[in-house]
Amino acid sequence: MDWHQLWVIVSAPDNIPIVAIVFLVPFFVWYGFRQSFATDRLIAKLEGDPKLAKVHHRKIEPYREGWEQKVHVWPYLLRVELLATIIVTVILMVWSITVNAPLEEPANPNLTMNPSKAPWYFLGLQEILVYFDPWIAGVLMPTLIIVGLIAIPYIDTNPLGNGYYTFRQRKFAILTFCFGFLILWLLLVLIGTFIRGPGWMWFWPGETWDHHRLIFETNVDFHEMLGIKSQPWIGLVGFLAVGLYVVVFGFLTHKLIVWTEFNRKIYARMTLLQYLTLQTLLVSMWALPLKIALRQLFRIKYVWVTPWFSI
Repeated sequence: MDWHQLWVIVSAPDNIPIVAIVFLVPFFVWYGFRQSFATDRLIAKLEGDPKLAKVHHRKIEPYREGWEQKVHVWPYLLRVELLATIIVTVILMVWSITVNAPLEEPANPNLTMNPSKAPWYFLGLQEILVYFDPWIAGVLMPTLIIVGLIAIPYIDTNPLGNGYYTFRQRKFAILTFCFGFLILWLLLVLIGTFIRGPGWMWFWPGETWDHHRLIFETNVDFHEMLGIKSQPWIGLVGFLAVGLYVVVFGFLTHKLIVWTEFNRKIYARMTLLQYLTLQTLLVSMWALPLKIALRQLFRIKYVWVTPWFSI
């Protein structure tokens, strides 16, 4: 194991935010679920005791025995915000003093960096470019992410979970967010930071980044695996494969949406437009890990190849 190589990567000024994310994100995910489960236990307790539900405070925090129903902003809220502001300011000052800005020499067209990496917050997008056509990875998927975030308030018909932590009442929304943000974005950022080395080749943590390394792996399109070599059969086979994916994963997504009685009630309140929008976003989301698996396990580059685009 080349621990020096790993230390060089981890200690690079560009990668300090990523190292912080490795520790901060799991902590706050744990803390959020901890608060959610505590609220769910309180909800179950109040549902089982109607008399207690009439007099008991409905939230875990900031309630304490003997407190009034209303809590003053000062000092309870502002004191915490002031303390948080001071701590963050000190951290940023120490960071800026002790770590040099990751500035490099002016760009030289005769000397290209290897590996040439985007800023850390775009490394997930750069990793997606490995698996998809550039217009899909660079234009379509970022657009779907933005449109999806905008559409959430209009397709989420669940009125519960506003203003308090809960998992039981927001299972589908929370699990979908965790999958999309933690797996399909942050995990790809970590791969782009610590795994991808020279030539954007795959190096496990601790492996030496060998700039002379050669990988003899041949990617093939789906139709080539079937021995099909001419249009329109190439396009037809790809269209049928993508169509089968949409049908199968659309069905599985529908089952996931209505997998509990609570979710079925939310589903019954959705309009057709809301449902189709949700299905489109989710089926597009599942396509990313599936395409990654096809490339890594079977070396399949594209499933649907046409003269105009490839998927």
